[in-house]
Amino acid sequence: MNTFARTLSCLILVVFLILSISTKGEGGEMDTIRKPIIAGTWYPADPARLRADIEEYLADARVAALDGEVVGIIAPHAGYMYSGQVAAHAYKMAQRGRFDAVILIGPSHRAYFRGASIYEGEGYQTPLGIISIDRPLAEKIATYSGGVVSFVPDDRLPENSLEIQVPFIQVTLGPVPFVPILMGTQDMGTCRAVADAIMRAVRGSGVLVVASSDFSHYHNYDRAVAMDSAALGYIEKMDTEGFLEGIEKGRYEACGAGPVVVATMVARAMGADTAKILAYMNSGDITGDKSGVVGYAAVAFYKKGIGITDRKGSTGDEPDATGRGSAP
Repeated sequence: MNTFARTLSCLILVVFLILSISTKGEGGEMDTIRKPIIAGTWYPADPARLRADIEEYLADARVAALDGEVVGIIAPHAGYMYSGQVAAHAYKMAQRGRFDAVILIGPSHRAYFRGASIYEGEGYQTPLGIISIDRPLAEKIATYSGGVVSFVPDDRLPENSLEIQVPFIQVTLGPVPFVPILMGTQDMGTCRAVADAIMRAVRGSGVLVVASSDFSHYHNYDRAVAMDSAALGYIEKMDTEGFLEGIEKGRYEACGAGPVVVATMVARAMGADTAKILAYMNSGDITGDKSGVVGYAAVAFYKKGIGITDRKGSTGDEPDATGRGSAP
């Protein structure tokens, strides 16, 4: 065998081995379950510790009873030591509802692509087990999006915006399936296309839409609070155009601005007429370093005047409290 042929054969073998490793699980089978990437760093890898931490966050989250039915939430996506307590406020409110599926929307921090993507595997794995992807619902969303939302065969980038929400979903909502949507572009055109596809796909079914987003990044404490207050003001009014315009003009920040806009649009289409800020904090409240902080908020979108029944079948009433949160 001449040198060229031998070199070509080696290259083919290397490519084959790489493809085999990247598409098969430990047992040699096709790996259709996304393994946890940030467990052990952003949140505990030990199942008992992870569940205990989330349950403690939920116990400490004091949320006022709403005179309505929650259809959507916004939750932060930093490490649990920073933002877990804030996130708990949103999930504790959602815990009172009953849902057929969760649509989770987050921004892509580490890969740029146009439109949005859905992992085409069967589920996400965390230390708490596997949460299934609602494939029929995912396919409807992709179809109705006109090519804006596409399936991706692999999702192994260390992206935190979706994975960080999954343990909270597992603890608060149980074995509900979900659709993980990662947004590569967050302009109004993309937001409208994704929101419209979701609206058409979920018509007649009971879903919870979750937007994963942090807010201001690395400003001093007072500046961060002012920026975040302005952003949350538009969210509270459910003013998607005003909110996104402020983002584009640099008046305030939200790394998940697109997911926030999509969730607001979908929640409104499902009948939500009110957005309530449940908790707000930034990393300076946790670390004491207020020179450069990251902002976190929990928000609920709900239909006013419709009674909420919790998962045990009784109406939930809890005392008013602003709540404490966490942060990056």
